[in-house]
Amino acid sequence: MIDQGMSDAAPRGPLAGIRVLDLSRVLAGPYCTTQLYELGAEVLKVEQPGHGDDTRAFPPFLNGESVYFASINRGKRSIALDLRVENDRRVFDALLAKADVLVENFRPGVMEKLGYGWEGVHARHPALIYAAISGFGQTGPYRDLPAYDLVVQALGGMISINGPEGGTPVRLGISLADLGAGLFAALGVVSALFERKTSGVGRLVDVSMLDCQTLLLESALVRQFATGETQKPTGSRHPVITPFDVFQTQDGPIAIACANDHLFATLATAIDRPDLSTDQRFASVFARFDYHVELKIELEKALATRPATAWIALLQAAGAPCAPVQDMAAVVRDPQLMARNMFVEVDDPEMGKLKMSGNAVKISGYRDPTTRPPAPNLDEARADVLAEIGEAPEDRRDRVRKGPKDPVW
Repeated sequence: MIDQGMSDAAPRGPLAGIRVLDLSRVLAGPYCTTQLYELGAEVLKVEQPGHGDDTRAFPPFLNGESVYFASINRGKRSIALDLRVENDRRVFDALLAKADVLVENFRPGVMEKLGYGWEGVHARHPALIYAAISGFGQTGPYRDLPAYDLVVQALGGMISINGPEGGTPVRLGISLADLGAGLFAALGVVSALFERKTSGVGRLVDVSMLDCQTLLLESALVRQFATGETQKPTGSRHPVITPFDVFQTQDGPIAIACANDHLFATLATAIDRPDLSTDQRFASVFARFDYHVELKIELEKALATRPATAWIALLQAAGAPCAPVQDMAAVVRDPQLMARNMFVEVDDPEMGKLKMSGNAVKISGYRDPTTRPPAPNLDEARADVLAEIGEAPEDRRDRVRKGPKDPVW
């Protein structure tokens, strides 16, 4: 899938020619627009003058620049505009007239106060897709409350089902509420763009972090509605399927996932315990769930006879789903991820060569290059943008460096 022998002039993705005006900051909105960029769209990031996106101040840093910001905003362009200032509003209005998509993640009501709420923008630009990402959405009793990932994970139930079994619930180690909202927003934007081809009409894409978090609750929500069972933390163990857990070997943990009786029999034979698959306590998926504690004891007795690497090789050869429990240092060296081009290189003028995640959506007919353009310095595209909308050039850029080769509009 990498490069596919295509020329540099080939479109980057199916959204080639789509112009995204990105008013968002921190994570949910920028993550959405990064996915749109990866699919071929041109993204112009509109930032607060003098300050920019908050994540420009997030560690880790190299040569005074945020690597975190760079990873979420690679390939975009930047212009600094204060939408309370008339001259900057004039520039923004001209950009809106040329844009296909507007993405913002302010608290509901902020865009209306600035004069750029959905109703007003839609009246002036009826074909524009308007994506509003917020903690709780544009409607409902929580709409005006502030929200961060931790707040949404807590309110949405995600924290309540994670953590050690019998222990204190914990937040996931990633900002799943933000990332989920960004992905669902990108899906909504793409869907609205598809519909616009027929209707010619832009839509409001209203995405709530809490809504998305609830959608990701999967079986916990289903079981709550169906049986009234309130899921509690189960550690790494699946709340229904057994064995589906992390197990200790002679020298470290491995993950084993057997979701049906055939796979369990395969596992039992591979660890030289075929008797486990005929033991009435473990003979069916329902029985194994009832006796999951006893089964884990028996499995770990067998697994204690060999190191983790030996068991991984043996179980994979047998066809039993398993994996080593890799830390981040191992993940970035994983041969499967490397073969899938999931770690790309960015040559940043200030920070040097950076590694960051690639694109998980591989689409035939489009290149999947091994490099990406750098993230922009604050306001670096001002002169180019002003020229393209017919405004006189100004020298208000904080810093200048060469950005992506893609045209802004």
